Amino acid sequence: MSNSLGNNLKLTIFGQSHAPAIGCVIEGLPAGISFDWDAVNAFMARRAPGRSALSTPRREADVPEIVSGLNERGETCGAPLAALIANRDARSDDYERLRDLPRPGHADYAAWVKYGGHNDVRGGGPFSGRLTAPLCFAGALCLQLLAVRGVTVGARALSIAGVEDARVDSTEVTPAMLRAAASREIPVFDESALGRMRLEIEKAAQAGDSVGGVVEAFALGFPAGCGEPMFDGVENQLARAVFGIPAVRGVEFGAGFAAAAMRGSGHNDAFRFDADGAVRTRTNHHAGVLGGISTGMPVVMRAAFKPTPSIALEQDTVSLSRGENARLSAAGRHDPCIVPRAVPAVEAAMAFVLCDMLMGREKEKWT
Repeated sequence: MSNSLGNNLKLTIFGQSHAPAIGCVIEGLPAGISFDWDAVNAFMARRAPGRSALSTPRREADVPEIVSGLNERGETCGAPLAALIANRDARSDDYERLRDLPRPGHADYAAWVKYGGHNDVRGGGPFSGRLTAPLCFAGALCLQLLAVRGVTVGARALSIAGVEDARVDSTEVTPAMLRAAASREIPVFDESALGRMRLEIEKAAQAGDSVGGVVEAFALGFPAGCGEPMFDGVENQLARAVFGIPAVRGVEFGAGFAAAAMRGSGHNDAFRFDADGAVRTRTNHHAGVLGGISTGMPVVMRAAFKPTPSIALEQDTVSLSRGENARLSAAGRHDPCIVPRAVPAVEAAMAFVLCDMLMGREKEKWT
């Protein structure tokens, strides 16, 4: 399994949903950095389960325990930074039947084939969204490193179950707008959309079903000149990281698939000098990336999330032991919509990738 990400910064994530703990190791952090751990814990809490009526009732504190990488003053010391996040509220008995009855929409069957029946089915094992907790820990550190360099990363729920947040020109998005969205139960720009999204989630939950949606992420202030074509461009690396988040089914940048229906005259972003003499574009259909290299405009990425596959409704499956068709209603505790808790995970993935890129470009300035 490939659980590592990054070049100048390297992140390795480990654990399973119902193992004693999950965690990560981060290599390459410059020595002498003092992180704001209260801010880290606040970011982790945005993703943690059991904090909202719209999420799974499983409740985890998700307070990381740092086991290496800091000196006696709490500064990074040059050693790999390792963090553990305890799993304290797992109910493994809920998953016993799944050893024989793979859940539709989950990795149960594919993992059963790949690992010869030795896969961990409890809570989805290593395929669970639980593994985004250590991703969020790493992302929380990178958000602080980027902020010092004038880069803000944030995201919002663009749509849930077809209900859309306000459409906003990416050139008009501000750090204040992203902070305001992050403070809401469902991270949106327009608070009027929140109630309509909540209603759709509640309706699906009452029906024993689930819904999906789209997360839109922004990086403001990211400088021009980052990215390595042709396979390590900004989009390439961001897409690889975001597809590591369970339930992501599609990623697009800027105009995305809509660009296929546009003319070049409409899609091209005209260059200009701004009041400070910097090269900018009048529009941002290119999402801040051309040729895989950042242009200095906001980096804009959207990730589509499928509906949560674990639902109470009975579904068709197979009995692997009996070799016959069967029926299954998923037990356990699950989110009727993962989008609200996926927003910080997307932010974390974007922050880690961009921090890794920026560190490679300006390595001498990080020590």
